[in-house]
Amino acid sequence: MALTEPARLFALPAEREAAEDIVDRLLASMERIARVHPFAKGMGIAAPQIGIGRAAAIVQPAEEGAGAIVLLNPRITAASDRADEQYEGCLSFFDVRGMVPRPLEITVEATTLDGTTTTEVYEQGLARLIAHEIDHLNGHLYLDRMRPGVDPIPVEQYRQTGRAWAYDS
Repeated sequence: MALTEPARLFALPAEREAAEDIVDRLLASMERIARVHPFAKGMGIAAPQIGIGRAAAIVQPAEEGAGAIVLLNPRITAASDRADEQYEGCLSFFDVRGMVPRPLEITVEATTLDGTTTTEVYEQGLARLIAHEIDHLNGHLYLDRMRPGVDPIPVEQYRQTGRAWAYDS
């Protein structure tokens, strides 16, 4: 599975077992990665990043004690006109960071394991994380979102490791 190919949607609830297995594999991958590197901004991983071409992703918010968000067949149905541009990294190429514009609020429709459609609104850093993972499921990388002429920087030059994204209140 190439990272630039769209992931295949689940037919839920018929493919519930397959979805559960992939979610378990994503969670296990996140746990292994989190033991090696702290993520002050939160973290996410999409099935294509572990070689599975299915529409599943997990996002772990930065907030202490926040549970992981499971995204099956997610799609952004609305995005605010208000946006900001901040550095993002990616587990698929961890040695660079890129300045990426994203909306400050998104509405996401997803499917639960029992086939129910849910709609959630996410803001600021969580919106950024979720949009990044949905991009993976659509075959896009954050590099595709960077403004023309703006290049990624080596992680050695990045000065925001260990800090959450900053937003005006």
